[in-house]
Amino acid sequence: MTIQTPTAPVPGQTRRIVAIDVVRGIALLAMASYHFTWDLENFHYTDPGLTAFGWWKFYARCIASTFLFLVGVSLFLAHGKQIRRTGFWKRFAMVAAAAITISVVTWFVTPGGFIFFGILHEIALASLLGLAFLRLPALITLLVAAVVIAVPFYVSLESFDHPWLWWVGLSAINPRSNDYVPLFPWFGVVLAGLGAAKLASTSGLLGRLASLTPGRWANPLLFIGRHSLAFYLIHQPLLFGCVWLFSQVMPAPAETPQVEFLKTCQVSCEQTRNATFCSSYCGCMLQTLQGEGSLDRLYNNDQTADFRAHLGDLAGSCTAQTDEKLDEGGTQ
Repeated sequence: MTIQTPTAPVPGQTRRIVAIDVVRGIALLAMASYHFTWDLENFHYTDPGLTAFGWWKFYARCIASTFLFLVGVSLFLAHGKQIRRTGFWKRFAMVAAAAITISVVTWFVTPGGFIFFGILHEIALASLLGLAFLRLPALITLLVAAVVIAVPFYVSLESFDHPWLWWVGLSAINPRSNDYVPLFPWFGVVLAGLGAAKLASTSGLLGRLASLTPGRWANPLLFIGRHSLAFYLIHQPLLFGCVWLFSQVMPAPAETPQVEFLKTCQVSCEQTRNATFCSSYCGCMLQTLQGEGSLDRLYNNDQTADFRAHLGDLAGSCTAQTDEKLDEGGTQ
């Protein structure tokens, strides 16, 4: 997760809004804490699936939403009065180059979950598309934001299942990636920030924010908030490297793919069902997948239509079997 380049002055004034840098700095530290936990999970120091479900998933989405909301705010602050072409294209090129670098590096380091459209990619595209909304009224911008955020909850099309269209965010599958931030719904968060900044400008709120002067305690947050792109590019390789070095000295206990599957399945299942049901359901899934020799296909992220349909049928069958078993035992 990341980032926007330093906040520009409010149109019509020269004083920097340091409060935005402070908020961005806090979000960067939160992002680092999430990534560190992900690194621990990646090297098997925590249960599999820890950061993908429940509170950690909510935490990650809050962090991403904060960054993208600030992208919209910063876009208005920098170009709301007049688009500064040189500054915009310079920042766009920096973010786009960083996004491409992330894709290339993760392709080699984590090929099973490489970042083909993460938050940097989203920031670059959203900044470009956001220019079209700079002159629109705030309420229209906020209305479009709400639509963009809502669409994925009601629309999922198999025609978008092709890897070249996953960046749109309307596919019927959920692509595997260590950082997946597609256009829908996340562009809506950027537009929400843009619309909110417009309202804050007309109400005088931006001017009042610009008058705030935090104490010396905020200096570290201001520093990383104003160098957010550099912080993003440096912190995760540093954290990942530290955990890797630690794993060479004190490796985590090895677990079989079967145990990992059961733990991940249990965590995912318990988001909607109780622990008793999930234990039986996950056992059914594992037993069937092993029996037919398709567990490897699952771990290799097989996204073919026939295998996805087969998993759906298998999940339905195991759900029915588990419900029947629990009904008979009177423990439902």
